[in-house]
Amino acid sequence: MAEENFWHQLPKPIIGLSPMDDVTDHVYRNIQKKYGHPDLTYTEFTSVEGVCHGADRLLKDFLFDESQRPIVAQVYGTTPEFFRQTAIVLCELGFDGIDINMSCPAKNVAHSGAGAALIKTPRLAQEIIKATQQGIDDWVNGQSSQVCHDITAGILAEVTKRHAALPPEFQKRKKLPVSVKTRIGYDNPEVETWIPQVLAMNVAAIALHGRTLKQRYMGEADWAAIGRSVELCHQAQTLILGNGDIISLDDAHQKIDMYGLDGALIGRGSWGNPYVFRKVAGEKNLFEIAIEHAELYEKTYQNDEKYFFLPMRKHLGWYTKGIANASQIRIELFKSNSAQEVRDIFSKYHLLRQ
Repeated sequence: MAEENFWHQLPKPIIGLSPMDDVTDHVYRNIQKKYGHPDLTYTEFTSVEGVCHGADRLLKDFLFDESQRPIVAQVYGTTPEFFRQTAIVLCELGFDGIDINMSCPAKNVAHSGAGAALIKTPRLAQEIIKATQQGIDDWVNGQSSQVCHDITAGILAEVTKRHAALPPEFQKRKKLPVSVKTRIGYDNPEVETWIPQVLAMNVAAIALHGRTLKQRYMGEADWAAIGRSVELCHQAQTLILGNGDIISLDDAHQKIDMYGLDGALIGRGSWGNPYVFRKVAGEKNLFEIAIEHAELYEKTYQNDEKYFFLPMRKHLGWYTKGIANASQIRIELFKSNSAQEVRDIFSKYHLLRQ
């Protein structure tokens, strides 16, 4: 069966929404796609160990709707066999691609050897990529999550339910492309030695963040180091997207042109502003979008056993960047517990169109 690689069907340059832990959930992606139209989206990164240890709450991370396509499921971990089984699950859930996180610098992730710590263990990184590709092949050849011995009955039931709800074309067995999101190095930039290790595994695309693990999110992204990876990637016929400190669409295009990239991912630049992906802002003002965001958050999660509005508040704060009385408005927003309360606050400060 031929590989259906959506990456090569995207317009060039590719401008995508970067995956961000505790930010790019189903609701955030929905709003960003509706008003900003990024060329692709990723889920938040999700632990393969968690999936294979029966943590069914993690399936919340794999929620998406058809508006978000092409959508890539991002996963992390250190156990190749769990990557293989999770890949089968993700194929069954109808994703367009699978991305392996080799980028996260968080201590709880890196200390386990996952995320950006895999830069230190390239052989394990390659085994993980190979296992993920094997899981996709297993799916294409007729396997399903039902034969994955580490997938619990609870997770299996939910995966089966979601698969049945997919449009028919996404229920078909197809070979998904595997991509990697990573960093320029561990302690220091080492793209000349690290990136070839990833490319040797024939991945479809690499998204490269211009900081080392040691830097975390401090200092400036090193775009020159990203640029040094371009020729390596293109020789291997692998797409390369840059990531780090992009604040606008113009900024993204300038960096793409300057370094010869195939595209870029915008992360924090999208906070509170889905229009960052567009040349011209839409007609709906950002505060109306913020209310819609809050309403969709309630609709999506309010029936969850552990539902609470708190995670929505940071998003609301981001929508108030640069406006008059922003500090006072944020104080009130950070006490809100419903979309209606958010609407009342914005109305109080005359931020909504009459």
